[in-house]
Amino acid sequence: MVDLVNLVQTLTSPHPLDRYLELVRPTLTLRDMRAEITRVRHSAPGSVTLTLRPTRRWKGHRAGQYVQLGVVIDGVRHTRCYSPVNPEGGRDRHIELTVKAHPGGVVSQYLYHKAVPGMVVDLTPADGVFRLPEPRPERVLLISGGSGITPVLSMLRTLADEEHPGEVVFLHYAKSAAVLPHRAELDVIARRHKNFRIELRHPRRPDKPRVDSDAPWVDLAQPKGSGYFHYDELERVAPWFADAQTYVCGPQSLMDAVRTIYRAEQLDDRLHTEEFTLSVVPADAAQAHGTVRFSASGVRGENNGATLLEQAESAGLSPEYGCRMGICFSCTAVRRSGCTRNLRTGETDSDPDQPIQLCISAPVGDVDIDI
Repeated sequence: MVDLVNLVQTLTSPHPLDRYLELVRPTLTLRDMRAEITRVRHSAPGSVTLTLRPTRRWKGHRAGQYVQLGVVIDGVRHTRCYSPVNPEGGRDRHIELTVKAHPGGVVSQYLYHKAVPGMVVDLTPADGVFRLPEPRPERVLLISGGSGITPVLSMLRTLADEEHPGEVVFLHYAKSAAVLPHRAELDVIARRHKNFRIELRHPRRPDKPRVDSDAPWVDLAQPKGSGYFHYDELERVAPWFADAQTYVCGPQSLMDAVRTIYRAEQLDDRLHTEEFTLSVVPADAAQAHGTVRFSASGVRGENNGATLLEQAESAGLSPEYGCRMGICFSCTAVRRSGCTRNLRTGETDSDPDQPIQLCISAPVGDVDIDI
């Protein structure tokens, strides 16, 4: 079967076979994976939840993993990483993605305003090491903030579906109680699973009294400026945290606060984190030197210290990219020569003919990139 597909692929050159099949039906593909949007819900202000029906190549996801979603906007294909929020192992083979409409976010704004049932999007297999292990830990602590709720919510729903007998705490930080998506799912879990503890934290304006929620879980408004996370909070919600496996995804301030405590307690091996923003070593344009050559395009420019992706775009090139934060590897290109610095780790590398990620790499002196 593979040989036959390869033969047909050769006969249809220069265009891939899937380009012809998609003219018949957008989801009729052999190599590419697609998904059809079957439901669109605006369950919370500023976010949209999409239910997708993927093609047969979809093999499912592990709770906490992410997928790359691709859409064409004004003739340009864009890809972004999103974590499914539904539990793993579902028999209906559907995917739920909750997308926060970030200001200036090209893809998130498009999906929030334009997504409709029947729309077909590109999809990649689930990936990522941020996931629940097998067998499940006896005690699980889930901490999230803002749009970082999506992977840990999938973990929570998976443990609930599996009737996990151990202790589970889910602690989420939000800008307000109103913007919390999937409240209904949290209500059901809190009522059905007495060994699960669900708590929400959000700031309270000084002129607004605290209003207790009738939710079956703790909805606690705190005074503004009280801080995101601290040791006393950790001990209160999960006094057994030293014996648990902890999973965290959220803003950098929350991630740093949790890491600081676990490092001090020598519990680094029990802490698992997922970055959804790019934290890099800032570039110093004053120290940048050399020339960046994009040899496949015959374009070159002076090194300004920015990432290679940004410098390529400034030079008028349009390299493929996805998440722009070093997760999806869509922007990988070959460094033919020269030295680059990984902006996440600060490490430099100068081995020739090596693939690098443009979005998290900056040139150190003269560099030749094959794009």
